[in-house]
Amino acid sequence: MIRPTFRAVALFAASIPAGFAILLTDESFWPFAVALLFLCGFALLTDLLLMLSPARLTIDAKVPKVLYIGEEDVLLVHIAARSQRRTLLEAVCDLSDVLEPAPRLRATLNAEGEALLPIPLRPARRGVAVVERLWLRWRGPMGLMSRVHTVPIEDSISVTANIRALRQTALTFSDPNAMHGVKPQRQQGEGSEFEALRDYVPGLDHRSIDWKHSARHRSLVCKEYHSERNHQIILAFDTGYLMKEPLQGITKLDLAVNAGLQLGYVSLRAGDRIGVFGFDSRVRLFSRPSGGVGTFWRLQKAAAELDYSDDETNFTLGLSELAGRLNRRSLVVLQTEFVDTITAELMVENVQRLAARHLVLFVCLQDPGLLATVDAEPVTVNAMSQSVIADEFLRERRLVMERLRRMGVLCLDVTADQMGPEIINRYLEIKRRELI
Repeated sequence: MIRPTFRAVALFAASIPAGFAILLTDESFWPFAVALLFLCGFALLTDLLLMLSPARLTIDAKVPKVLYIGEEDVLLVHIAARSQRRTLLEAVCDLSDVLEPAPRLRATLNAEGEALLPIPLRPARRGVAVVERLWLRWRGPMGLMSRVHTVPIEDSISVTANIRALRQTALTFSDPNAMHGVKPQRQQGEGSEFEALRDYVPGLDHRSIDWKHSARHRSLVCKEYHSERNHQIILAFDTGYLMKEPLQGITKLDLAVNAGLQLGYVSLRAGDRIGVFGFDSRVRLFSRPSGGVGTFWRLQKAAAELDYSDDETNFTLGLSELAGRLNRRSLVVLQTEFVDTITAELMVENVQRLAARHLVLFVCLQDPGLLATVDAEPVTVNAMSQSVIADEFLRERRLVMERLRRMGVLCLDVTADQMGPEIINRYLEIKRRELI
């Protein structure tokens, strides 16, 4: 596609009054007025002929195969031209809605006739992204004509949960003793597994004394315990419309999935079994708990099947269905979202029923926008009213969390960057205290 530039339009616009001025000066000078217009047309034609031709371009696009939520990659476009003339190129890439719109870039062909365009790719949500086409535009040497050239790419990219964040987690827990320390832990209490008997020495807990065996051996002996494994953990994801809300450019559901995968790796390495449950207006996914680090791919596959939904979450149906599928006491990590105390009423009731038999870790994400609105200086009446409303939302959020804590539910209300580490820390504390 070839079109005149603003410079060409301005040139013709200036030549018309100049031609009329020549005619008004003397009618016999009309050939000069016509010649002026022909001169402008000749300049446009010359600029068009000297312009870089698309046939002299070689374009190579390197499209990444996988993108991870929360991380940015680049689409490298290498342009080579069989021309020694320096040309300024403008480029725009058409991307599907899974990716954020790409910015307009500029690059100049160097002396060898080459240019490199690094187009940033930022995933907005999980799915299959398509790099559709590349639009190139350049001008002639006089800047009077421009050419638009379209390069079809039609390549797909898989946008998945951020498993790269697991590398640090994997390094942290690569040592077999990372979960419990170098020395074995001996923990007393309900739920610990019996390991051996040992002679009592001062300093040991009196409650660990086995009086029956002490009478038989005629000396005090006590029981030793080690931490119980093979616990059952369920990652329950709310996939309703509230979880589609973007937070720092990433949806809350994707942040929850990333944190869930980190917890899944740690718990599988600790010897526990982990499953996935997704629900909104109905149950969307249930993956039965499985153990062993080698089954982590099943967790990844199940997390990839969690799709976005525009439905309102039905906690009564979802949590009742989950409770019916669990045949033993489990740790349920419920990652969800709510607005106020009224909309959270049914959620609280059903979480209470679930917590009567299972240990529930309730996880929500803090909205930095609300905190910034509350802390902002009220310079206007509108800003003051917004601050009051935001503070009311935060107050109701604290009330719901406090109600859940009184029911025995463990609650986390954290920022996006703290979500994964905080869930892992709370899981390790649960293991240490033998709460499951």
